[in-house]
Amino acid sequence: MKKLKSTKVRALLLVLAVSIFFLIFTGRMVYIQVGKTVEGNDLASMADSRYTTTETVEAKRGTIFDKKGEPLAEQVPSYSVYAVLDESYDDHVKNPAKVAEKLGPLIGMEAAELKEMLNRDQYQVELGSGSKYLTLSEREEIEQLGLAGIHFREEPTRYYPNQTFASHVLGYMSRDMSEAHMGLEAGLNEELTGKDGTRTESEENALLDEDETTTNTAKDGKDVYLTLDGNIQSVLEQSMSEVEENYNPNKMMGVVADADSGEILGMSNRPSFNPNEYEEIENYTNYAVSDQFEPGSTMKIFTLAAAIDKGVFEGKDTYESGTYNVSGETIRDHNNGEGWGEITYNEGLRRSSNVAFMRIALEILPEGALFNYLEKFGFGQETGIDLPNEADGALAEETPLNVGITAFGQASTVTPIQMIQGATAIANDGKMMQPYVIDHIENPNNNETTYESEPKVAGEPISKKAAKKTREKLQTVIEGEHGTGAPYQIDGVEVAGKTGTAQISDPEGGGYLSGENQNIFSFIGMAPVDDPEIIVYVVVDRPELEPTETGSDAVSAIFNPVMQQSLSYMNLTPSDVEDNKAYEESGIEFENYTGKSVKKAKKAAKKAGLEPVVIGSGNQVENQIPTKTERLIVGEKVIFLTNGQKSIPDVSGWSLREIQRLEKLLEVDITANGSGYVSTQSVDPGTAVSAAEKMEVELVPPDELQNAETEQPAEEENAEENENDEVQPEEASPQETEGSPGEEQPEESEAPAEN
Repeated sequence: MKKLKSTKVRALLLVLAVSIFFLIFTGRMVYIQVGKTVEGNDLASMADSRYTTTETVEAKRGTIFDKKGEPLAEQVPSYSVYAVLDESYDDHVKNPAKVAEKLGPLIGMEAAELKEMLNRDQYQVELGSGSKYLTLSEREEIEQLGLAGIHFREEPTRYYPNQTFASHVLGYMSRDMSEAHMGLEAGLNEELTGKDGTRTESEENALLDEDETTTNTAKDGKDVYLTLDGNIQSVLEQSMSEVEENYNPNKMMGVVADADSGEILGMSNRPSFNPNEYEEIENYTNYAVSDQFEPGSTMKIFTLAAAIDKGVFEGKDTYESGTYNVSGETIRDHNNGEGWGEITYNEGLRRSSNVAFMRIALEILPEGALFNYLEKFGFGQETGIDLPNEADGALAEETPLNVGITAFGQASTVTPIQMIQGATAIANDGKMMQPYVIDHIENPNNNETTYESEPKVAGEPISKKAAKKTREKLQTVIEGEHGTGAPYQIDGVEVAGKTGTAQISDPEGGGYLSGENQNIFSFIGMAPVDDPEIIVYVVVDRPELEPTETGSDAVSAIFNPVMQQSLSYMNLTPSDVEDNKAYEESGIEFENYTGKSVKKAKKAAKKAGLEPVVIGSGNQVENQIPTKTERLIVGEKVIFLTNGQKSIPDVSGWSLREIQRLEKLLEVDITANGSGYVSTQSVDPGTAVSAAEKMEVELVPPDELQNAETEQPAEEENAEENENDEVQPEEASPQETEGSPGEEQPEESEAPAEN
């Protein structure tokens, strides 16, 4: 009886335990169904981990374009090669020796080394650095070999289609797109970098009734449009590469700017690099914005402009050239201090006389005026150009000696971009334009423009009248008698500018480097003179010159083609003028009116913006120059020869080129003396052509055109081709070295010039 009772108790406990278990189990199931969690873990997430896949949708890095919308830096697909070795995989390497022999040369690997890799006991193998970042054409070339077991993996990379092209402006990206270096790639990295998205796919499963795809859209990086003009930049790059090859300089820089807006149309340095091969970079510095140096005589532009604006420059006044004493130091002119006797300040400008500019700074300008003007021109401070690592240069301590030698380009330091900015004031009628290289930035995700630049006036250091007068004076440096800028004459183009030959500070011994050609040669010029559109600044540091060569040979080999082709590209001048040949692809195409009425010809010429000159009393055009095959610039003369009685025209103010055309048309022997524009002619206007077998004309610089008879410049057998502004105080200048004819050389003294 007692045993039965014990059994019943155990049975009851068992039923109770089972009931409690089922009660807990049922409650747990209800909890899971309602809350969808197990021990704090989301059941849906657990199911997702088994039935959901998530992949990253990579955003595209923004593209950098030039002015015309051509890509300069873009993201493109690249391909890496790998080999599958596992025999359990259908497409595996079956003949390692054959694959190594054919594939090795295409990925830069020796066949023996590649064969060893293909014989390894592993599932697959990467094939070295040469197998990575291949282009589509390189992939296709490998695919055509039909090699079993060779596979490709696609991945994005940064590509620079123009190779060595504005490299320091652009900078570069590492090939795996992980890091930006230098230039705009680094400076605008935040704008160029996109934001990756995701794509999530969930499959229906037993626990969770879900079946969907969720996409978090990637946001591509912004696109950047530059002011760089691909055509102008290409000419600049080509010219600099040729000079680099021919003269092997220490370094070079060139900048092309729009005079009206401050837009940088071209910028390049040497040494340069190919951003696609960044392992070989020799120079990481964008000299155009980061290099600081004493500019030499190009600084005389701003000293001249200051004196003209102040109303104290009298070009016809005279001074004694040669040497000048200040603060116990003697400053020499670049021809060993011999000078050219008593000459005018106009001639001193053309000869690039240091003494002339010392006198302007210390005797003609009021005290403190020069440095005040230089500050207004932006020297000693950053321009604010939208490129990284801009330097600010430095104006020297304002002592009498430093003021005097700063006037001709020593003591104070500048950057190339400061020179460009300052020159815009001369070119742009007194309004100085801040340089910039970014035109606008676009968001490709919604086609909105997020940034747009506008021309910005950085100051007005001089008046419109002073700017115009300064340009006229600088034109005489190119075209005037004894002008140091003669090598920069471009047929059909009126250029205003200034040469420079600067010394280089010795980083070790103090003072300046001595020895042959230890100089920085430069030229800054603008054209056309009346209304400049283009400014070009070229600097060549220590080119290797032959005894018969001067620094201007290297600099003009860059400046001349860049200026000429830039203006041509902008339809402002001949695209290729050689021996007075025609414009090829630019300028005004004017019809040949030979055989047509004079009235019709004159009307057409005026309508085209040309100046008609009619020789003869007839009503019909008998001959014409230039002809239809030539293209002309606005304001150029078209000479019509009629069938009536012909007489010699008044050629006052005509250029040498126009005189040469007249000589050809009239078949009269015309001898031209001097350079510039005609001031006098030996045959009176109105004289019958038939009675004028010979004629002589005198040409003078434009600033002397009206008063040529009152100014008698000192005689000199040869004009200097390049000035050396680095002439130092007698006790503080580098040693004199013998140079090539027409090239001024450094001088030495016991102590360095005050800085």
